[in-house]
Amino acid sequence: MIVPVSAVFAAVLGLLLLVLSGMVSRFRLKYQKSLGVTDDRDFEAAVRAQANLVEYAPLGLVMLAIAELNGVPSGLVYWTGMAFVVGRVLHAFGMINGRGGPHIARMTGILLTWAGILAIALLLLWNVFQVYG
Repeated sequence: MIVPVSAVFAAVLGLLLLVLSGMVSRFRLKYQKSLGVTDDRDFEAAVRAQANLVEYAPLGLVMLAIAELNGVPSGLVYWTGMAFVVGRVLHAFGMINGRGGPHIARMTGILLTWAGILAIALLLLWNVFQVYG
C-alpha cells in the first residue's frame, strides 16, 4: 500500500521539524541550557514552535494516511493536507517572528491547522459511513 500524498506532507513536516530543532539547539548551545528555557523570549518562542509542531503533526499525518489508505479521493486528501501543512508552516513562522506574541501568520496557521484536522476528521467519518452505511 502506497500513500504518496501523505508521504510528501510527512517529508515537508519532517524538514520543518529539523529547521525548528536546529533553532532550539542553537539557543541551547548559546545559553548552555539542556533543559527548559531562559528568560530570552526568542528562545522560548523557538521551543514552543518546535513543541507545537510535535503536538499537532503526528495526529494530522496519521489521519491523512488513514484517509488515503481508506480510499478517500486523493484530491480531498491533498487539499486537506495542504491546509494542514501550510497551517503548520505559518504557525511556526508567526511564532518565531512574533516572538511568541500575536502574529497574523501564527493565528492564520492555527486556524488552517484546526480546519485541516476538522476536514480530515469529517472525511474519515464520511468514508466510514459510505463503506459501512
